[in-house]
Amino acid sequence: GILEKIRLCLIKKLLPDLEDRKKYHEKFASSSSIHGVHNIVHTQSKARRALWLLIVTGCLAIVIWQICSRFIYYFSWPTTTAVVVQYVENIKFPAVTFCNLNRFQAHAVSNLKVIFLLWNIVSAILQKFAMEDKYSQELNDFLLGNQNFSIKDFTRKNGFYLNSSTLLECDFFGKPCYPQDFEQVFTEYGNCFTFNHNDLSARRVSLSGRGLHLLFDVQQDKFTDEPTLGYTDAGITFAIHSPQELPRFDGLGLLTPVGMHAQVAIRQLKSIIQEYPWGECKPDIKLQYHKIYSTNGCLLECKARYIQDWCGCLPFILPGNATECDLLKFYKCVYPAVYDIEIKGLCTVGTHNSTCPAPCEEIDYPTTVTYSNFGGEKAIKYFSTKLKKSPEYIRQNLVRIEIKYHDLSYKITQQQKALTISELLADVGGQLGLFCGASMITIIELLEYIFTNFCWMCIFLLLKAPDMPQWNNPSQNQPTHKEKKRRIQEC
Repeated sequence: GILEKIRLCLIKKLLPDLEDRKKYHEKFASSSSIHGVHNIVHTQSKARRALWLLIVTGCLAIVIWQICSRFIYYFSWPTTTAVVVQYVENIKFPAVTFCNLNRFQAHAVSNLKVIFLLWNIVSAILQKFAMEDKYSQELNDFLLGNQNFSIKDFTRKNGFYLNSSTLLECDFFGKPCYPQDFEQVFTEYGNCFTFNHNDLSARRVSLSGRGLHLLFDVQQDKFTDEPTLGYTDAGITFAIHSPQELPRFDGLGLLTPVGMHAQVAIRQLKSIIQEYPWGECKPDIKLQYHKIYSTNGCLLECKARYIQDWCGCLPFILPGNATECDLLKFYKCVYPAVYDIEIKGLCTVGTHNSTCPAPCEEIDYPTTVTYSNFGGEKAIKYFSTKLKKSPEYIRQNLVRIEIKYHDLSYKITQQQKALTISELLADVGGQLGLFCGASMITIIELLEYIFTNFCWMCIFLLLKAPDMPQWNNPSQNQPTHKEKKRRIQEC
């Protein structure tokens, strides 16, 4: 009985008769804001009606093709690159890390080759190094006889140092600077010293052509290299980097040999990369021991995590607070672990799905370096008298470096979305308006028309459902089976 009442209600109130539905379709076609549809309905000539039908169909096909192509283009995540040069009154000076190519003092130990080998094992964490098997027995003998030996303390004490005898002159923008203005750091070159470390003093320059001027004495007689291991140069190597980042020398370090004057002109380049899927950066990545994200800092922390898990200690050259590895663990565990990390690709750099994706913002300092011989004859005599050294010593030990901005400007290279959501909607709306004269109102009209016909279809299918079994005798007022069948056929 209840199902029958529902059917009667649907037939009388919700489902119009065939004539009313036909009028509804004609009214929609006549009043629709889609251009050309009313011409198909009201044109009496069959030829004109066929022509308008062909025109409307063709325009709809073009619209669908254009809209699909715009969506395909949008979901390919295209980008463009904008380059802006901004001139300013003053600009922040970067950090500069200086290292002596001669890593250790000659009088430190009698067997200096072993120290170089040990340091190569340590620095292999930062730079790839393959140790030859012929040195393994020599290292084993040294480690067994010097189990409490600390390569960290030895390097800090007997490596390159910075004082008034090695830093002869220091001037920053007309003001003197001193060895106390440099911060000691460990790199693959051993003891190194960073000027403007961590941007503590927020040093700025307000005039191009002036910056940091230094004069080093590399003291080759006190420091030595090891030619059998490939260390054959003498001079100062330095890296220019952001004050919040660690120095990186592999492929980025600049070298000034002894007896030379290097003039370095720098520019500041800021790169802004879009997040995935437009670019390769992930803005939610944070580093534990670095203030700002960089691929180099992320790579070091990744290596630190794996080495700490495998060896139960942490090399002093990596960031972290774990127990420091002794030399035996360096040789037996850390060095093989670094090799394993490289082979298995456990710490990768570059794409968004790598361990260390590209940073969303990065500051680089492109450089232009020119060289000249250090000093003329009068300058050589002057420094020879001042330092009480021979002219030959001056030529073989002194290095002058000048670092300055090329001009007071910085360049911003910004990766931008080639097509935003608003531009996509504008493209779709333009195509609809150009070929069909449609708008957002037209889309709502179509949705209303489709929804209405969908409701009618549902009601029609519901009325054609099988009859429920009648447990009671039907009353005389209820329609017979033939009457119900006739009504359904009318629908």
